[in-house]
Amino acid sequence: MEDPQQDPDRPEAAGRRRFLSNAAMTAGLAGGYGAFGLIAGRYLYPARPADRQWQFVAEADGLEVGESLLYRGPAGETIHVTRKAGSGDVSDFIALSSTCPHLGCQVHWEAQNERYFCPCHNGTFDPEGRGTGGPPGDAGQSLPRYPLKVEKGLLFIEVPVSRLASRTEGGLSRPGLSRPGHDLCLTPDPDRGGGRRT
Repeated sequence: MEDPQQDPDRPEAAGRRRFLSNAAMTAGLAGGYGAFGLIAGRYLYPARPADRQWQFVAEADGLEVGESLLYRGPAGETIHVTRKAGSGDVSDFIALSSTCPHLGCQVHWEAQNERYFCPCHNGTFDPEGRGTGGPPGDAGQSLPRYPLKVEKGLLFIEVPVSRLASRTEGGLSRPGLSRPGHDLCLTPDPDRGGGRRT
C-alpha cells in the first residue's frame, strides 16, 4: 500500500512544485532584466574618461628643427616632443609616447636617421610614430600620440592627470637623463656618471 504522504498528486505537493517553479522563473527574469539594466546603464552613462590637462612644455622657439626633448607627465608617462619643421605653428611639433608598444622599452629619437629607435629589439618608427621595422613594424604598431598647442610662443601638451606629480616627477629632461621603462641596462644612469648599468 502507498504512503499517502508521498502521493505526488496531493494538493500540497502540487502547490510546492508550483511555488518552486514560479520562484525559479521570477529569479531568472530578475537576473535577465538586471543584466539588461546594467548594460543599458553603461551605454547611457559611459565611464568618465580620465581627466586631462594642458601643461607647459617649452618655448616654441627653444627647440631647434630635428631636436627632441623628453617630457615626463604627471601620471609618470614619458613623452618625446620633437620639432619636425620651422614654420612657427603647432604642426612643427609632434608628441609621441616614448614607450615602445612591443614590450615597453624606451625609444629615443635619432635625428641623423630621422626615426625613433627602440634598442631592445631594434624596433624603428618613422617621424610620425608609425612602426617601420623590427617587431613593432611587423605588427603594425605605432607610438601613441599626444595633442599639442602653441599659444603666445609657448608649447603646451595635453596629458592625463590621473595622479598628482611630485616636484621631481613632472617636467622636462634631455634624452638619456631619465631611466623609465623595464630595461635599465639600456638607458644611461646619471647616478653613475652617465654610463650604462651593468
